[in-house]
Amino acid sequence: MIKSELNISLDASYRDLAKRTDVRHILGLSGGKDSAALAIYLRDKVPNMEYFFCDTGKELKETYEYLEKLEARLGIEIIRLKAERGFDHFLKMYNGFLPSPQARWCTIMMKIKPLEKFIGDDPAISYVGIRADENRSGYMSTKDSIRAVFPFQEDGLVKEDIFRILEESGLGIPKYYEWRSRSGCFFCFYQRKYEWVMLHEKHPDLFYEAMKYEEEHSDGRKYTWNRDESLREILVRKEEIIAAHRKKVEKEVARKSNKSLVEVMESVLDEEDDTIPCFTCHL
Repeated sequence: MIKSELNISLDASYRDLAKRTDVRHILGLSGGKDSAALAIYLRDKVPNMEYFFCDTGKELKETYEYLEKLEARLGIEIIRLKAERGFDHFLKMYNGFLPSPQARWCTIMMKIKPLEKFIGDDPAISYVGIRADENRSGYMSTKDSIRAVFPFQEDGLVKEDIFRILEESGLGIPKYYEWRSRSGCFFCFYQRKYEWVMLHEKHPDLFYEAMKYEEEHSDGRKYTWNRDESLREILVRKEEIIAAHRKKVEKEVARKSNKSLVEVMESVLDEEDDTIPCFTCHL
């Protein structure tokens, strides 16, 4: 294999690239529905696929359970990649400044850097689960030896297809989709307020750990995961937030009776905040 050289036409389809034996083929799993569906979709299309998961050590237990279920269902091994240091080390390095949509140091230090170390200088094709109905593309790595391809976009697959693939495979959706529509760390700053209060409902210990990150700084500073409200303030409004969410869900169900409850909930959450999250963590 020639190191650091791809020599791939920008017009090459993922099906043609899948036949290449002179590059590595990699698929990152986040513990979310789209990347899991892509693993199922490509299972017999891409020989020698390497599956990986960048583990921050701050994921929900449901995420780990889903990855184990995926391994068993497909008969694959998912390589766990970890940064050399944990989240608390990097938080100290950034002087207690919490990551945010404007400063996603957690993604860089705990996802992208471990991946780039794993790949090294090998030319690689990265298969990414962005759908045809999503307006986002690209790959956050700056390495010229990594080329991202988007099979769902090429084949025109949309959200409904993803749910169908997961259902027909027997894998289903992650358990956390009952109350949260995106994968990622339990304190992810892309969570909507309903998701925060449901974290308190499902995993109160993790909620209070996230709150501790907001409030405990030796110099008295205070950072918040949510841009306009602290977790303590959100918790005070817990019942109000849940009631408002349920009212919107009921209205959406009546308007879109053919949608599953999970799809309806996702739609309602997007109405609250449709900020496009980092796909490195949330596919």
